[in-house]
Amino acid sequence: RWQKIFMIPLWSKMAVLWNKMFLTIIVLLIVLFLDAVREVRKYSAVHVNEKPANINTNAFDHIQMKLFRSQRNLYLSGFSLFLWLVLRRTVTLLTQLAKGMTSHAALEAQVNDATEAAKKYMAENEKLRESLSEKGSSKQKESAEATDEKLKKEIEHLKAELQKTSDALHKANNEVTAVKRQSEGLKREYDHLMKEYKQLQ
Repeated sequence: RWQKIFMIPLWSKMAVLWNKMFLTIIVLLIVLFLDAVREVRKYSAVHVNEKPANINTNAFDHIQMKLFRSQRNLYLSGFSLFLWLVLRRTVTLLTQLAKGMTSHAALEAQVNDATEAAKKYMAENEKLRESLSEKGSSKQKESAEATDEKLKKEIEHLKAELQKTSDALHKANNEVTAVKRQSEGLKREYDHLMKEYKQLQ
């Protein structure tokens, strides 16, 4: 499903702007986070539990309201920054997994085609051997030996191609497995962080 979604032409057009948009939002969230930290430090200087004697009640409540807003902004910007990074990593892993699955399917098709071609050539070779055993003239034997040599070379060439494609398929399987492990690790880490977040709340 994700592979079909990422194959939409709209994504290829947005991919050019995706990195710029991601960096812009990251910079914006960092600026908001740092501003919230500055505000929290600024209003934390006034003691929350003790009312200063020289400040009236309205001013004290106003300072507490500002402190609450700055703390709220700190939590919102911090978790937004964290979740935006998690979203970026998740999209990257899904894209890699979709590409790996596509290449895996293509390599499987190549391996099947090469296997069928090798079986076909082997069957033709057997037929030629049978026809050569029935006809015993020397000229036909020489031409049959030449075609036999050609067929042997073609079979060796096909076997080499089959070996290459099977190696490539094995490599693609390993890559897909590694990407799946990365995505599972990221999911576990995300679940752990969300549990910690719920405990902190």
